[in-house]
Amino acid sequence: MCRRYGRRADKQRIAAAMEAGYSNVFDEIPPSFNVAPQTFQPVVRLSRDSGEREIALMRWGLIPWWAKDGKIGFSTINAKAETLSTSPAFREAFQRRRCLVPADWFYEWMRIDPKAKQPFAIALKDQSMFAFAGLWSPGRTRPPANGCIPTQS
Repeated sequence: MCRRYGRRADKQRIAAAMEAGYSNVFDEIPPSFNVAPQTFQPVVRLSRDSGEREIALMRWGLIPWWAKDGKIGFSTINAKAETLSTSPAFREAFQRRRCLVPADWFYEWMRIDPKAKQPFAIALKDQSMFAFAGLWSPGRTRPPANGCIPTQS
């Protein structure tokens, strides 16, 4: 997965496209045109109770069960397919807890000189929503208690 992406879709559009219901209680999901690690974003996962697809808000940055604090979440925002099943940080989640991360585009950066990079947004030609493969860990995935969803614009 990339290090930044964008999402226009609200929870109704995500639910329709991914054939999912709603999980944890949340109001609207505002669009985010520059989603950054550590923000709460919608994902589609299988419900623990029903086994059906559900939308849940989760913080971007996998925190393995054995981590002492959440700082490891900054270094676990991307996983390589080659080491997914063997890396201690991803192994258990890969076996048991997979999800889809809805997106409308992602960013790639091109170095234009030694000190500057130019971001390019990459989307599907027909502008339709797609999803990244994701992993999740239980526990530290809930949004703040006040229901506020932090986003980057």
